[in-house]
Amino acid sequence: MAVVFLAPDAEMAAVAREVLQQFAGRVRVVEGLLSQALPVARRLEAEGAEVIVTRGGTALLLKAAGIKTPIVELPVTGQDMARALAQARELAGRARPRIGVVAFPNMLLDLEAFAPLLDLDICCFTLQREEDTAAAIAQAAAAGADVLLGGVITTRLARQKGIPAVLLRSGQAAFLQAFREAGRVAYARHLEKERTEQFKAILDYAHEGIAAVNGEGLLTVFNPAAERLSGVSAGEALGQKAAAVLPSARLAAVLVSGQEQVNELLDLGQAKVLLNCVPIRVGGRVTGALATFQDVTRIQQMEAKVRREIYSKGHVAKFSFRDIKGESPALKQAIRTAQDFARTESVVLITGETGVGKELFAQSIHRASRRQSGPFVAVNCAALPENLLESELFGYVEGAFTGANRKGKPGLFELAHGGTIFLDEISEIPLRLQGRLLRVLQEREVMRLGHDRVIPVDVRVLCATNKNLRGLVDEGLFRADLYWRLNVLRLNIPPLRERCADIPVLLDHFFTRRLPPGRGPIAFTPEALKLLTDYAWPGNVRELENFCERLAALTPEPPVRAAVVARLLDLAGSPAGTSPARTPAPGELPASLAEALAQAGGNKTEAARLLGIHRTTLWRRLKKARRSSPGP
Repeated sequence: MAVVFLAPDAEMAAVAREVLQQFAGRVRVVEGLLSQALPVARRLEAEGAEVIVTRGGTALLLKAAGIKTPIVELPVTGQDMARALAQARELAGRARPRIGVVAFPNMLLDLEAFAPLLDLDICCFTLQREEDTAAAIAQAAAAGADVLLGGVITTRLARQKGIPAVLLRSGQAAFLQAFREAGRVAYARHLEKERTEQFKAILDYAHEGIAAVNGEGLLTVFNPAAERLSGVSAGEALGQKAAAVLPSARLAAVLVSGQEQVNELLDLGQAKVLLNCVPIRVGGRVTGALATFQDVTRIQQMEAKVRREIYSKGHVAKFSFRDIKGESPALKQAIRTAQDFARTESVVLITGETGVGKELFAQSIHRASRRQSGPFVAVNCAALPENLLESELFGYVEGAFTGANRKGKPGLFELAHGGTIFLDEISEIPLRLQGRLLRVLQEREVMRLGHDRVIPVDVRVLCATNKNLRGLVDEGLFRADLYWRLNVLRLNIPPLRERCADIPVLLDHFFTRRLPPGRGPIAFTPEALKLLTDYAWPGNVRELENFCERLAALTPEPPVRAAVVARLLDLAGSPAGTSPARTPAPGELPASLAEALAQAGGNKTEAARLLGIHRTTLWRRLKKARRSSPGP
């Protein structure tokens, strides 16, 4: 029951029902006149009426009585008034008759305009209450009115006194106008109720405490969570000054200053909470303030839960730029460059010898990028055989190959959607897969093994290598088009031997992590420290970390002497502070050979392994380089 028409008599109710046959909306018709209409209206309101349509004195009475349901007045149109005045003139039966209009003010139009048009003498008698009707009729009769014009009560009493009277009716156009207006009001009220219920649900079920004040500083909102956190019931709080109920909540201060206060830690009574308090502005003027309270314990519990879920999936970057330790200009420059790269979405190729911390930089770039809340998926391209690497990178569908998961499996590119994928040792990806990788980089879409449908992915690609990719391109071991696609932003991490200033910092960092509680930092003799800084560190930071772990396990008496350092670095067969025997200088060799030898510390067997060639092949290339190099 949305709209109800409260008709003053049966005749008007019948007109309403006739009009409703042309009206799409649903309207209930009920009879009730003036004082009799009030109990009917209260009953309709209790039954859920959205809008009440009525007219004249009944409409004024219901509004004055405090009926909360919206009242839409059935109007008296100019056409309705002209029709009634014409009937009154005809009933008078003489030229220029005097017509007395006895009605409530909301039924009276500008009657002066009708008098010359209809050749009438019109006098008005305005009613304020139903009880005024008899006296107004007597005044009209005394004034010489030939015919009275008015509502149901007026015409009924006039006829009882033998005075001719015409009922001022509302026509069909007036009914349609009123019903349409009532429909709009009912719809707007329905939307308002929906919004109110939504707001109530938000307040009732929000985990955060919510409180609001009006412009006078009185609490108008106080949800169940606010009750729980403050220990004050809504009944006690609502309508009271916020400064008295929640003195630490800053609501009164924000109301005065108009300045928001966010992320403030305070004690609300029953719990420690994180407070956010903001002004409410209407038309540029502060008309209230809103405060939310988050239980600090709950925040900590939710954070722990999220971290557990993320870490359980393993797709998270653990390190940031703060975790990169060192003071050397070369390292600081590398960090600055990486921070610049973090602000972009381009592919980054991270180069550097084994053990310099390429993944540490990759994770830091991810953590500093706009994708920091997304996954960080790392894969070592050298750790998996070709067929397994393909399925891991791109995924597969059910039945794609023998032993495949029956439900299929998303690839790492899909798992990295919205985040970053880190392809370590990118040089080791087989040529056959390089084409598929190139397509992913170009098209931003993957196709699972055994499927014919592409899946769009939003992934940033970081990759790393300890080899000379350009040299591999020249040797036909790496696709040139993929190389140029990967080599957009290049970040080179200098080897540890080129940044000796970082060695003391790293020593302190690694020892601090490994020494038992209560143990102070390990001191070195000047000779031992010189040995450490002069050493070539072919394994770079990883080798230094291993050295620290070995030294921490031995727990020698401080200060640590050079002999202990030499023994742990296995330098017995080499001059202190040097690497194994050198091969021809890097400037005399092709770039890929020079880099491999540098990474292997001059060890040819290890260099051959890094290059993916046999040791005899490496010897052959070295001899060729010596023959072709210019003499001194």
